[in-house]
Amino acid sequence: MRLSKGERQKKLQRALESEPFLTDEEMARRYGVSIQTIRLDRMELGIPELRERIKHMAEKNFDQVRSLGLEEVIGQVTELKLDHSGTSELQIREEHVFARHRIARGHHLFAQANSLAVAVVDAELVLTATAGIRFVRPVRLGETCVAHARVIHVTSHRTQVDVRTLVGEETVFQGIFDVYRSKEDQ
Repeated sequence: MRLSKGERQKKLQRALESEPFLTDEEMARRYGVSIQTIRLDRMELGIPELRERIKHMAEKNFDQVRSLGLEEVIGQVTELKLDHSGTSELQIREEHVFARHRIARGHHLFAQANSLAVAVVDAELVLTATAGIRFVRPVRLGETCVAHARVIHVTSHRTQVDVRTLVGEETVFQGIFDVYRSKEDQ
């Protein structure tokens, strides 16, 4: 049974409040309407497109990255609390996958997690010393990888960061990154 326009718009607004990174495609599937209908609903409700929502959330929810340029973090940083936690999002596109199987190349998942682990450390110079990683399942073209980093241990010149990458609710990558932090920042 189709929802009325008003009901659909209310559900759309609530969904985007709780899941601000939903794409128009995901919402169209969810509500059984066209992508164009979702775009028109968003425009009527004054809800910006995904890129603008991400930018707004990022401006609101993160400290300034010190260890590298924000553009050097693989994926879009959506939250960052230095020496505590961070989140980034990577949409898997054609350039990220093997042509034959349409599965993401592992180095993209590693790069997203590694760059987030470095970015979360509050220091000018941060380098990955070691990493214990595990690929849990293949990631496919079109999926969105959300990496969550959490600082778990700090010593005089090392920080240990746990990174878990999810597609939806499913873990696809796990890693513990031991990163070196310059002594000048102590």
